[in-house]
Amino acid sequence: GIGFGIARRLAGEGARVVLLDLNGPLAGEAAHTLQQEGGEALGLAVDVTQQAAVEQAVAEVLKRYQRLDVLVTAAGITGQTSIKTHEVQPADFDRVMGLNVRAMFLCIRAVLPTMLAANYGRIVNIASISGKDGNAGMLAYSTSKAAVIGLTKVIGKEYAETGITCNAIAPAVVRTAMVEALPAAQVKYMTDKIPMKRTGEIEEIAAVVAFAASRECSFTTGFCFDASGGRTVY
Repeated sequence: GIGFGIARRLAGEGARVVLLDLNGPLAGEAAHTLQQEGGEALGLAVDVTQQAAVEQAVAEVLKRYQRLDVLVTAAGITGQTSIKTHEVQPADFDRVMGLNVRAMFLCIRAVLPTMLAANYGRIVNIASISGKDGNAGMLAYSTSKAAVIGLTKVIGKEYAETGITCNAIAPAVVRTAMVEALPAAQVKYMTDKIPMKRTGEIEEIAAVVAFAASRECSFTTGFCFDASGGRTVY
């Protein structure tokens, strides 16, 4: 999905990429694909909702490469959709918040000491336009992505003097496996709100992330870049 598209773009620009995924074989397969394309990549099986697992993964990256310049947090789930708030199951709400927000916090928390020691870092969080606008029928997801934007603003301000930037990207609907799993009516509802009247492409999102992850993005932090086909312009 979007995460792999971002990894492909960054690897193509010379980054040494480490892919974390709950599905270890899938992470390894993705890394192998990038290697075949000429990139340097490693896949690790990591449950990013678990603090110890995240910290162990970061330690492994540092042991192998002695540095960690960029963190992109792209893991996410929609949870139950096409239901109203009174129908949302608390367990499903907690599951979405746990992966979409808490896991992001755990990953950022784990890399910050290394970035602080280096006086440099780029943190890029994948939010969603639903975090700004709200998508009816997607309470848990929209709430989680609004939290991602808030988290990004706080971290951006807290570390603004350290050489570390933290920004978010808010895509509108992008054709990925996660979106393909949504009801067609839900996808139509989201796509109809886009002035361009089309879904985004993974490569378009990866291009915005590549800038936010670069050294050139040095005077922007705590910001949420839109990639929404004109759906939101604020």
